[in-house]
Amino acid sequence: MTSSNSLHVRIADPFWSPYIQLVKNIVLPYQWDALNDSIKGAEPSHAIRNFRIAAGEEHGEFGGMVFQDSDVYKWLEAVGFMLQAEPDMELEQVADDVIELLEKAQRPDGYLNTYFTLKEPDGRWTNLAECHELYCAGHLFEAGVAYYQSTGKRKLLDICCRYADYIDTVFGSEPGKLQGYDGHQEIELALMKLYEATGEMRYLRLSQFFLDERGKQPGFYGQEFVKRGKKVHFPELDIVHDLKYSQAHLPVRQQDTAVGHAVRAVYMCTGMAHVAAVTQDEGLIEACRKLWSNMVRKQMYITGAIGAMAYGESFTIDYDLPNDTIYGETCASIGLIFFAKRMLDLEPRSEYADVLERALYNAVLSGMARDGKHFFYVNPLEVYPKAIQINPKYAHVKLQRQPWFGCSCCPPNIARLIASLNHYVYSQRDTILYTHLYIGSEANVVLGEQHVTVVQSSDYTTDGCVRFRVQTEKASAAFTLALRLPEWSNRMDYRVNGVRYEPDMIRDGYGFITRDWQNGDTIDLQFDMTVRRVKGHPLIRQTAGQIALQRGPFIYCVEEADNGKELHLFQLQGDNTCKVEYDSNLLGGVYKIMAPAKRVEVPLEEEYLYFNDAQWKLHPVQSTFIPYYAWGNRGAGEMRVWVKEG
Repeated sequence: MTSSNSLHVRIADPFWSPYIQLVKNIVLPYQWDALNDSIKGAEPSHAIRNFRIAAGEEHGEFGGMVFQDSDVYKWLEAVGFMLQAEPDMELEQVADDVIELLEKAQRPDGYLNTYFTLKEPDGRWTNLAECHELYCAGHLFEAGVAYYQSTGKRKLLDICCRYADYIDTVFGSEPGKLQGYDGHQEIELALMKLYEATGEMRYLRLSQFFLDERGKQPGFYGQEFVKRGKKVHFPELDIVHDLKYSQAHLPVRQQDTAVGHAVRAVYMCTGMAHVAAVTQDEGLIEACRKLWSNMVRKQMYITGAIGAMAYGESFTIDYDLPNDTIYGETCASIGLIFFAKRMLDLEPRSEYADVLERALYNAVLSGMARDGKHFFYVNPLEVYPKAIQINPKYAHVKLQRQPWFGCSCCPPNIARLIASLNHYVYSQRDTILYTHLYIGSEANVVLGEQHVTVVQSSDYTTDGCVRFRVQTEKASAAFTLALRLPEWSNRMDYRVNGVRYEPDMIRDGYGFITRDWQNGDTIDLQFDMTVRRVKGHPLIRQTAGQIALQRGPFIYCVEEADNGKELHLFQLQGDNTCKVEYDSNLLGGVYKIMAPAKRVEVPLEEEYLYFNDAQWKLHPVQSTFIPYYAWGNRGAGEMRVWVKEG
């Protein structure tokens, strides 16, 4: 339940609470079965078995990807966050048993990695470019911090500290230490969490070292490559020589454009922003701002997805945002949320929370089916099944969510994000409580020297109504509530104790209300839920002449199940006569949008491939849009977010 030393948030929300319960009751048990290779028809994980072999409890060989350990760590982290929200002795015992297993698998010097322990015992730290050693360590550290903060148990945290202390003896700028960095960033952000949990300055300095070292020696990966006899782990990617792939082409303070593998980029930026917030390093702060600006203003999809290209799961160039061949990995949007959160900690500006919300409600939720047992790795904005089934350029796109993956980083990432959602609703600065997300919750916070409870009741996703009720220990408490103005709402109406009210100040996208709050005071907010017709930037070639629909935080799409085949034949009309309707029988209950459209008639005679304009006929139809996150739950079929404008 902890989100800072003096701010504790518990979620009770009509939209999000069912998802949190889904994670607790379905997702975590299902993923535990997957980690134990107990799901029929799913690709085996090997993850828990690898640890059992490394611990001496079983015999066998390492199985799975080189980073397979990280799936276990993310599952443990999700369990830790879930136990903060709701104690569960049975779940906690399962986690404790896993932690015992990790302790047995840990080497005497603190090293813990089943791939190198079992498969390449002499290969430690010889292929940082490809083999994810520090990446796996980082996910272990995040799990250790979350579990310690939720249960108070130190065993996993102590395992982490032993490993971190060992890593500190291996890496550094001192003579005799390895002056290098991992190919997949993660250790940087994780060390910062470990630093804040323990107060150990070495972990802060080590995180700074890894950030400062990246790109300083452009030849580091190449030197490794020669030393190990030019062996590669992933021959399909030139990770060693393509330095942009792992953002190692320039020192981080000189980077101003998002390049390379999208998940690596946002994990790096998350670590940069956290270090910058703690140290007030102006060079690092400015680099974070520049990378953020390029990423979200020139390379982000309308859903909050990032990473346009399947090759390297990478960014491409500014304004290149194909909708059908997009990669848009779920983990990348989750990483973007991590980055946004750290930027909010650095400087509370609504643009960070706007992007956080966009990715959360659209790209991330799309990554998991409503049953909690099927997942998307890739999140397209347009699918055409006939082409996907035959054209290899769509090989990465799935028409339906999968039960598991050989590389299954996304499912446990979704679980840990939703389980930790209470950490994203508010932040505190002195006597200001910032509201970033409008999610029903109870926040207990110390503002000044007074304990205050703020209860948020939210119908944000349905009718745009939100209420805050203030409870004070004493008769009154003086503090400021800063309320985000979502970029999608054309207006925001305030009422304090039922009386219309204007904020005392609007700054950086937040309305500030400062007063001597009385016990029982209320604030009511009403957001404009009018359906928005959104256009892409003129330089985005793939959205030219098309529009998308948005209502509240949700981006909408058309699906074959509602509108028939050949969705590219639709043209939305220029009026704003959209009708919004709640359908309790559709996808568990969603608001759908019915919009007047025209559809191109397909001629009966098929002997002509091209036609004169006069032969192009349209007839009026009613189109139905559903929230993008809910697509793909009714069987394989066509889907589009962007529709032609009539």
